[in-house]
Amino acid sequence: MKNFIKVFIITVLLAADIVHGQTVNKLPDWTFGGFVRPADVNPVISPDSTSTFFCPMNKRQVDWESNDTFNPAATIKNGKIVVLYRAEDKAGRAIGKRTSRLGYAESTDGITFKRRKEPVLYPAEDSQKAMEWPGGCEDPRVAVTEDGLYVIIYTQWNQDKARLGIATSRDLLKWEKHGPAFKNAYGGKFNEIWSKSGSIVTKLVNDKQVIAKINGKYWLYFGEAHVNVATSTDLINWEPVVDKNQDLVNLISPRKGFFDSNLTECGPPAIITDKGIVLLYNGKNDKGEDGDKRFTPNSYCAGQVLFDKNDPTKVLARLDVPFFRPMESFEKSGQYVAGTVFIEGMVYFKKKWLLYYGCADSRVGVAVFDPKKKGPGDPLPVR
Repeated sequence: MKNFIKVFIITVLLAADIVHGQTVNKLPDWTFGGFVRPADVNPVISPDSTSTFFCPMNKRQVDWESNDTFNPAATIKNGKIVVLYRAEDKAGRAIGKRTSRLGYAESTDGITFKRRKEPVLYPAEDSQKAMEWPGGCEDPRVAVTEDGLYVIIYTQWNQDKARLGIATSRDLLKWEKHGPAFKNAYGGKFNEIWSKSGSIVTKLVNDKQVIAKINGKYWLYFGEAHVNVATSTDLINWEPVVDKNQDLVNLISPRKGFFDSNLTECGPPAIITDKGIVLLYNGKNDKGEDGDKRFTPNSYCAGQVLFDKNDPTKVLARLDVPFFRPMESFEKSGQYVAGTVFIEGMVYFKKKWLLYYGCADSRVGVAVFDPKKKGPGDPLPVR
């Protein structure tokens, strides 16, 4: 009888959208989600002090992934999931003051990974040294063309200015660096701005997620403070969309009182659906009166925005609450103690979407969305 009463009470509370002091986060039909963290598997990638490689800059062996492994890109190669994750060694003092390199991990199920002992993209004595040393190669997003060319958009960080960098590969192991994305646009004007977080627009073709063209061009959402957009004809040289004053066009911006009140930073490659273009993004909550007091100040939660599939600059809808937020202990302890689920990689694998994210700037986690079982997002605290 007691169990019956308990089940009845929970059912009534669910009907009222309140359970254990939290509200059920119902998602609109255009969104991806809800994403569920598989039980007892996270984090799926953690630091490894046994991995070393000869750093061409330091001229010595370094334990390149001993301190943190986080902020991952993800794609499919030969039927397997490949995660390219940001890794830091123990040199340096704090976030942004160490050297980042990109590691390679491969999985047949999306949960258990086999990792290479050496990084695949890192600062070297090459044409990009001035942009990438000593800070390194950070926060990648990766997508692939229909003919198998992988394009990675990553942050080149020289500990002075962050720039979006482009590199291409046929195997995800050997990369050709092409330099800053905006170096040739408008006489190099936007090569001198702080730029991060590039999300190429993609689509599903026969269950394969590939880079898409819209109106004869490739499209790239980018930005950390705001979400901006750029176009390209070759996937290497990108031209930001500007207004009549030649300033960047802000498609979405931080909103006072919301989970994304401080930053709106692009997430994994955007996806064309029958509803429009869905961009998953990272929102940073402000502190004090400008933030959403339901969430920890300075925490990063994940949002979604819908753009017109014929006009990628036109916003159609946007979530007012996050669909994914720091909830687990490993998402709230590490380099970034305010908590973060920093989304950067999402793949379509065996009819499901797997989302890979950075946990507190220290680990890599995964969450799964089955389109056949669309559900709510992470529960929200009651106001």
